[in-house]
Amino acid sequence: MTKAKPHVVVTRKLPDPVETRMRELFRADLNLEDRPLSQAELVEALRTADVLVPTVTDRLDAAALSQSGPNLKLIANFGNGIDNIDIGAAYERGITVTNTPNVLTGDTADMTMALMLAVPRRLAEGAQILPNGLSWPGWSPTWMLGHRIWGKRLGIVGMGRIGTAVARRAQAFGLSIHYHNRRPVDPKTEEELEATYWDSLDQMLARMDIISVNCPHTPATFHLLSRRRLKLMRPDAYLVNTARGEVIDEAALIECLETNSLAGAGLDVFEGEPAIDPKLIKLAQEGKAVLLPHMGSATIEGRIEMGEKVIINIRTWMDGHKPPDRVLPLSV
Repeated sequence: MTKAKPHVVVTRKLPDPVETRMRELFRADLNLEDRPLSQAELVEALRTADVLVPTVTDRLDAAALSQSGPNLKLIANFGNGIDNIDIGAAYERGITVTNTPNVLTGDTADMTMALMLAVPRRLAEGAQILPNGLSWPGWSPTWMLGHRIWGKRLGIVGMGRIGTAVARRAQAFGLSIHYHNRRPVDPKTEEELEATYWDSLDQMLARMDIISVNCPHTPATFHLLSRRRLKLMRPDAYLVNTARGEVIDEAALIECLETNSLAGAGLDVFEGEPAIDPKLIKLAQEGKAVLLPHMGSATIEGRIEMGEKVIINIRTWMDGHKPPDRVLPLSV
């Protein structure tokens, strides 16, 4: 007797190869229009699905999960970050949660490095000159001067997989590696990167030329870079964030940029995205910030690998085994 295919609801459009494979393996409802589901539609999916495949933009809090149907047993998140899901509430309802780790590390680290170059070297400003028909007087010894990054100190906030990948890339660009983490990395990695560990985030922030935020968003890291901590940074320092917008007090960051308390910022993530504070747009127009629309993990290869991990997690669950990328509450 053929085992019944689980009813899988996918909340956003995924790469075609991933969707095709899902239709082959599961009774999959796809979102071909790539239209974000309303909260009511998301709750309806929770009520009817055996497996939900959400993305980082779907908010599955305790209130939403309390309305899940009896058949929902797996939430296979299409994404590494799981701050969009109340893991504790899902666990209490007997719902397994998985994510897609180790896929986007290199892509996000590449984008972090790109922003690290773009802001001091004024790449975004320069890229607008010729396409927009702006006046270009030709090469000049003093025109469009930025700052080199070779020989500068980089402070990494969060030395996990992505932070370590950023450090390896930055080392090749001649940056001195410093980092703040809950605990030091293993001695072999620290020696390889010639990295300096700071147990005090405050102390590190005050001494760095560039700060890169690479920690996850959790209740403990919400506004980790607060107004007070941003004020500790040097006025000639740059801030890059490819993690989550909520890790930085965005209003305080805007104030620092407006008052020249910081030299510039490169941001791929924002508080309240996709809404962007108009003040940030103005700062970008003035050359004080480079803003990207959450592109850190946006590669075709990465998205397909994410989909393959989702499928593996679902199939493993179907076979009655523990999915390889299961996420548990911190209290378990």
